[in-house]
Amino acid sequence: MVRRHKGLPRPTSFSLSKTVLLRDLAELDKNKSAAKRVLEMETEFRNRINTHVNSLPTEEAKLAKFNTNPFVLMFHCMRQGYRHICEIEKDILPAKLFSSMETSAGRMVETVTLPVYRWDAVPSKMHSSESVIDGKRLVRDTLCLATLKSGPRCLNDEMSSNIADDILANCTDWASQAGVSKIDFTYGVLYGTRKVSNKKDWHILRNLDEKIGKVSSGRMVVSPANQWHCAFQLAGIDVSVTVRIGIELWNYIAGQCLAFVELATALIRACVAPSDVPPTDCKFTIADLADTISLDVVPKGYNVSIMQRSQLEWLFFFARHFCDVLDS
Repeated sequence: MVRRHKGLPRPTSFSLSKTVLLRDLAELDKNKSAAKRVLEMETEFRNRINTHVNSLPTEEAKLAKFNTNPFVLMFHCMRQGYRHICEIEKDILPAKLFSSMETSAGRMVETVTLPVYRWDAVPSKMHSSESVIDGKRLVRDTLCLATLKSGPRCLNDEMSSNIADDILANCTDWASQAGVSKIDFTYGVLYGTRKVSNKKDWHILRNLDEKIGKVSSGRMVVSPANQWHCAFQLAGIDVSVTVRIGIELWNYIAGQCLAFVELATALIRACVAPSDVPPTDCKFTIADLADTISLDVVPKGYNVSIMQRSQLEWLFFFARHFCDVLDS
């Protein structure tokens, strides 16, 4: 068994409340600036999603392009009781669609949201000083930089080490190009919590702590031991590095606490059409899904113009991916 690093923080459970989400949604509904951002993101998401889905594989695609695992297919056939290939064929296409969308969804979210919150989206440039950067913003005398990953388990040990190397190798160039002496670098994860992270993100900070002593004129100022942040000085540049996951990231990117609800609302409006007919006879295989999306907590008189009542279950469903516990 791999031993836990002595400085690795022990994250506590992060909770969200349906009642608070409804309150924040109502507050957003009254905020003209927030509503404008939601509508802007909604339009961009809808246009980009339609373009992306139209480019995904269709019925005419060749089997070799699906990269299917024959062992998984056979196991799935046994569980479903399939007897003919035509039965499993209908399952292969959705699986490929999910896989293809997961590959590009993170980049799409970055491209849509960063400009709305006054960040510059940075196109990936391989083998350049900006290859590790996805977004940047100049705030007074500080250059804010972010590398963004789509989920809390994207990293492995090699990637954590490489990101630390990139920060150390390029921070002076980043500062020089921006004409500043302070850098605030964020390793950001678009959804999830610190608890569900595989902790490889924190190891970026550990690697910085171990490597900075080997760099001339470099020294650690704030140790990452038992926290998700560190700071160092290198060649006269002050650099802070922070791991921000899920809601913490969105609040930081937007600079305000309604960012997550704005994002959720924009995506739901773009992707889920309202319904006047309540669902009937819904039976879920996932044990806690019914409780997760239950609208029992929604007051009868609750009404906002920016989201229809039938879409509220999607708000709770979406929010569950950003917390360890979703309370009433």
